[in-house]
Amino acid sequence: MVQSTNNSSVSRRDLLKAAAASGGALAAGSISVSAAAESNKENLPPNVADWSTSLGEGVDTNPYGKPSEFEKDVVRRSVRWLTASTESSVNFTPLHELDGIITPNGLCFERHHSGVAEVNPTDHRLMINGLVEKPLIFTMEDIMRFPRTNKIFFLECAANSGMEWRGAQLNGCQFTQGMIHCVQYTGVRLKYILEEAGLKTNAKWLMPEGGDSAGMNRSVPLAKALDDCLLAFKMNGEALRPEQGYPLRLVVPGWEGNMWVKWLRRIEVGDMPWHTREETSKYTDLMENGKSRRFTWVMDCKSVITNPSPQAPINHGKGHTVLTGLAWSGQGTVDRVDITLDGGKNWHAARIDGPRLPKALHRFYYEFDWDGSPLLLQSRAVDSTGYVQPTKDELRTVRGTNSIYHNNGIQTWHVLKNGEVENVEIS
Repeated sequence: MVQSTNNSSVSRRDLLKAAAASGGALAAGSISVSAAAESNKENLPPNVADWSTSLGEGVDTNPYGKPSEFEKDVVRRSVRWLTASTESSVNFTPLHELDGIITPNGLCFERHHSGVAEVNPTDHRLMINGLVEKPLIFTMEDIMRFPRTNKIFFLECAANSGMEWRGAQLNGCQFTQGMIHCVQYTGVRLKYILEEAGLKTNAKWLMPEGGDSAGMNRSVPLAKALDDCLLAFKMNGEALRPEQGYPLRLVVPGWEGNMWVKWLRRIEVGDMPWHTREETSKYTDLMENGKSRRFTWVMDCKSVITNPSPQAPINHGKGHTVLTGLAWSGQGTVDRVDITLDGGKNWHAARIDGPRLPKALHRFYYEFDWDGSPLLLQSRAVDSTGYVQPTKDELRTVRGTNSIYHNNGIQTWHVLKNGEVENVEIS
């Protein structure tokens, strides 16, 4: 049985209204080469294209480079009715428009609890207090004098795909899966900062606190902090963007994004968790029995087909088709991705291409000849621990439908005969 988004509580019409409010069409697909060429036949061979007949802009016209005007629709988008205000809200990475594993800085999704803090790095300080031998205050210059490291990690919000728990909802890869990005972070190991302050023997937990007006904070086990956490000040080679925590953020590889505290101003060391708002009333997993799972930090193995997808239909008609998508795991690397074109009756091995790094995105491809018949597309990832990405029904059997967080169930796209794609569920 196929359940489409049109039968769910959020219809495509609702999404299009939201798109109009936010200045863009949610379901717009990319323009095919033939369609784009028809826009001005004067530019087609054997004619000389208009851009070849005059001088272009010189150097320094755009001191900070920007994308082509023909890529102006490749932007983060929000769904306005999801939250009461934009200051405590989220927008989504346009996964269907990207390739490779690195997310451009200007397209990394945003999640804020009190808006973007505009921080002067000269005035910014990082305080270390609590169960340490020497409470310390670091300037940004102090931090940047420690040994640096460069690491590529994905960051995924625990609520990514959260609206899909009760069925297919939002008709777009950007909106069902787009609370994720992957960049190269430059920073210093948190371990070095803590060692400088000196940890007392009863130290077990940290509470990082942000410099935004929400004072965002979370409890982080000391063992994780000493293992692979970073204090990052650059992403993809340049300074963090303000919306990504400039000038300093915590990086907690493989764990839910809410723990990656931005505009980091303080780290308190303690002997037990603080049970803050963000780990009691929020970021716990509500079960059917009325209880909640807590401290479910790891983002489990997951994958999604980004093309074809509702915002990236098949425009070229029948014939050779390149399917692509992303897979990731907070437990390590992704060892295998399988693809089905018929809703799980037959599975085929996808080709993973590019770097395979722990706790980073992996890019996969599957090429096939489309005969124009309807398809039910799914991807299923297996990580280096042997964990197999579950179906949504398998997750619901264990956790019910009251949850918001940690939905890593298999996503289904229904390709219609005309190449359009819908978000559906099958059973």
